Amino acid sequence: MSRGFVREDDQEEAPFIPPRAPLPPGVPNHVTPRGLQQLLDERAALEQERSLPYESDYARRRAWAEIDGRLELLNERIGSARVVEPPDPAPDEVRFGAAVTFRFLKGPQAGQEHTFYIVGVDEASVKEGRIAFVAPIARALLGKRPGEVAAFDLGAMQQELEVLVVTYD
Repeated sequence: MSRGFVREDDQEEAPFIPPRAPLPPGVPNHVTPRGLQQLLDERAALEQERSLPYESDYARRRAWAEIDGRLELLNERIGSARVVEPPDPAPDEVRFGAAVTFRFLKGPQAGQEHTFYIVGVDEASVKEGRIAFVAPIARALLGKRPGEVAAFDLGAMQQELEVLVVTYD
């Protein structure tokens, strides 16, 4: 049908659906058991949000379009999730799911200690001390044991980290 025969009220703008955190091509979607539960909880919350009452048909259509778009992306991520259980017995090397305490050896943060959990991309939150396994700092730490040094480029500067403690929940 020609655009000339469509009422202006029917020309709804498609909602913007923010993309999920990207995974590099060919990299599996590893998640911790906690990370998978967070994805499932997020889906339940979106499905619950879809059942809320709306003040108008337009508001409902608009909200459902956004929710459906977010659910589609979320379901793709859940479908590709590969749960990585904590190893038993826990190794003394950094692997996916580990909590790693390390010390900066050089640069502006020299001497500072930090602890990060290495998790899946959807679970990552620097504020919570959780970094994605695809992040440069995580890739540098993977496979290291306490006492070993990991190096990675941070801009023009190379950072060196000494692994202090490796634990698993």
